[in-house]
Amino acid sequence: MILTGPAIAAARTAGDLTIDPYDPARLSPNAYDWRLGHRIRICETDLDAAAPTAFTEITLPCNGFVLEPGILYLGHTLEHTGSDRYAQLLNGDRTTGTLGIWVHVSAPLGHAGHAIRWTLEIRAAKAVRVYPGMTFGKLVFLRTYGAPASYQRHGLKYTHSEGIDTSRLYEELPGGPR
Repeated sequence: MILTGPAIAAARTAGDLTIDPYDPARLSPNAYDWRLGHRIRICETDLDAAAPTAFTEITLPCNGFVLEPGILYLGHTLEHTGSDRYAQLLNGDRTTGTLGIWVHVSAPLGHAGHAIRWTLEIRAAKAVRVYPGMTFGKLVFLRTYGAPASYQRHGLKYTHSEGIDTSRLYEELPGGPR
């Protein structure tokens, strides 16, 4: 079950979910409009699942930054969100989609018990200028069913994510990083 905008506001007031910074004007009928953060990592070389990702990190200038096709960019949400009671789904929206921007390649699920600034896996179909703090997508909150199973309590890899995380799949592969 997806929370409506008014239910998101009520759950936030009750302390059942976190959105920081929060602006009630960003509530939509079934979601919260989240924004692009101020930093981006540019992954310009080939990627290897068995090795840490090489990147260049920049602060997005106020006059914008042009995303180029064929490059993986890792960004972050301006908002820090989470809940012990609700799971979250991070989505792009029509506004960014019609600019040819994929806001995440995968990983749209935020588990209950996981409060984070989301890492975004950004791709562009054509060259497109983006700006720090621009609306970049929608976040929905989902009521969970069954016994609580908190992400935090399981000590999973990205438990303490507070910004842009690169892949750490290499930690799981035999022999560790190359």
